[in-house]
Amino acid sequence: MSKIDIKRKKAQKSFSKNQKGLADKVALVEKTTMTSKFPEFRAGDTVKVHVRIKEGEKERVQAYEGLVIAMSNKGGSKSFNVRKMSHGVGVERSFLFTSPKIAKVEVVQTGKVRRAKLYYIRELEGRAAKIEREVETQAQSAASSAAKETAKK
Repeated sequence: MSKIDIKRKKAQKSFSKNQKGLADKVALVEKTTMTSKFPEFRAGDTVKVHVRIKEGEKERVQAYEGLVIAMSNKGGSKSFNVRKMSHGVGVERSFLFTSPKIAKVEVVQTGKVRRAKLYYIRELEGRAAKIEREVETQAQSAASSAAKETAKK
């Protein structure tokens, strides 16, 4: 009987190279889609998001004001969740930072929270659902405006 040599195929290293090239391409696309047109805000802040709505041929801008309960900071899929009360019913909406439907974002109030995700707000009602605010006194506002003026000079 003769010996039959069976040669096994070696694992190709090109697969990992292709994956690396693909990750670079994804990073490049994410970099081009990232926009920094929004002000700095975080969970606990009350924001007013101006959303473009298309109705037939016309396009209008509608404001959506609520509490930022979560932010996801994952590259091109960076998003934030806003919760508002509408006629006694809680309504949540997710917005992508890269979405062309967002006209602008305004920070109405800054909140003082110790968590990154405020999902516990869903179960609270009335006054218990309020977020503590950072209140600025007249003396503090005068000092901050003076500091801004000296920074401009």
